Amino acid sequence: MKSDCVSNTWVTFPATPFLIGFSCPFPAFTQSFFTLTGMCYIQAMPMMWRVLYTLENIIEQEDVDIGMSELSQLYNLVSHGSHCFLFKHKPGQPHPILKTTKNDTHWRNQFLFVRKDSIPDGKDLPKKWITQGRIWDP
Repeated sequence: MKSDCVSNTWVTFPATPFLIGFSCPFPAFTQSFFTLTGMCYIQAMPMMWRVLYTLENIIEQEDVDIGMSELSQLYNLVSHGSHCFLFKHKPGQPHPILKTTKNDTHWRNQFLFVRKDSIPDGKDLPKKWITQGRIWDP
């Protein structure tokens, strides 16, 4: 199977979030982001995972309330035509979180498949790639 396969049984996870320190299930802010955008995990480029991980640490360590409204004020979702997305800082603004934009080689080939029924609420995970990204504020 390829990482962009559509399956009722399997979900594709990129290796990046686990390599930087995430564990499954993902923390509430990160899971909320994916739920609200409808984006599959594999569509998030490494830079996006680093930003989400940094924000999760700020939320946990500093007890700061950050939601989708704040995220959408900092970033736009951008795709470079491959339907994989990254965060792009708002025009005219400096990058809000430094050192998250480095390039990762071969990240697209580093993924794993997990049975949806082995994950809490796995049946609710997106199974089809989105083609346009937008950060929704509920």
